[in-house]
Amino acid sequence: MKAVYTEDHRGHDPQFFLVRGRVTRTTEQPERADRLLAGLRAGGHTLVAPETFGHDARARVHAPDYLAFMAEAWDAWAALGDAAPEMVANIHPMREGATYPEHIIGRLGWHTLDTACPIGPGTYAAICAATDVAASAAQRVLDGEDAIYALCRPPGHHAYRDRASGFCFFNNSAVAAAHLRTRHARVAILDVDVHHGNGTQGIFYADPSVLTVSLHADPTRFYPFVWGYAHERGEGAGTGANRNLPLAIGTGDDGFLDALEEAARTLRAFAPGALVVALGLDASVHDPLAGLAVTTEGFTHIGAALARLGLPTVIVQEGGYLSEHLGPNLAAVLRGFEAAR
Repeated sequence: MKAVYTEDHRGHDPQFFLVRGRVTRTTEQPERADRLLAGLRAGGHTLVAPETFGHDARARVHAPDYLAFMAEAWDAWAALGDAAPEMVANIHPMREGATYPEHIIGRLGWHTLDTACPIGPGTYAAICAATDVAASAAQRVLDGEDAIYALCRPPGHHAYRDRASGFCFFNNSAVAAAHLRTRHARVAILDVDVHHGNGTQGIFYADPSVLTVSLHADPTRFYPFVWGYAHERGEGAGTGANRNLPLAIGTGDDGFLDALEEAARTLRAFAPGALVVALGLDASVHDPLAGLAVTTEGFTHIGAALARLGLPTVIVQEGGYLSEHLGPNLAAVLRGFEAAR
């Protein structure tokens, strides 16, 4: 299996992160990609550079005012003259009855849901590169490749149509799915990150052509706390095209694989033409976020289960943070996938 990758992610190196009120270094660091690359090398996977798909690929899933904000944000912030080296909002306004703000501080609050997505001088170039990686992977599948891995950084599945959150700015998995939709009438997104893919759910919540299924740690005790519950099934024409399978904190291999089989039944009933896997390796027992307890062997079985779905597949990297097991866990997923295919 080939892997699409670019070094352009390195310009995004956020420093600010709030953990229970304490400011610390974020876990979403460039070193994540180095450890994932080590896993790819260990598995013998060939790296390929992305094509440039640019604005159009992002515009399929993100709102014009949000795309304009992200393009202009850093220069407007820097022009303030007395601002911090990263953009972090001090307001997150309710939108009911509100007027879209003109000032950069107001726009920053409008377009960010939380403080976990600081914007720096290199963020915009990095997030654009990540969407090119995702769209390039999707295009290769449309061109006939059976499966491909997209090493996207920063991740994307918490990003909504017009809001960043949870380390995510542009929704790479949604970009890949929308690109696949240019040829397939139905596409599915299966999210196996430890966190609920709330942004992906939000983007496609009323869309009957994209099935979104998410396995994740129970949000009653885990981010994003207010989305990811089993009763969230879609709305309007999209009712029934969203499925959440929350798992008890600490769930290990057997429980995760049981839920994955349940997700597989939902996917087969939907009968999509292609699949996007939002691959979070933060379900690992060794991940610093400590939500679930999947072992490296468990990730091999996850890869095999994904392969048995028998669909053209784009595997998009989402979470997975710094531990010595990050690269081996990626290698395990891809090894399991290839062995079962």
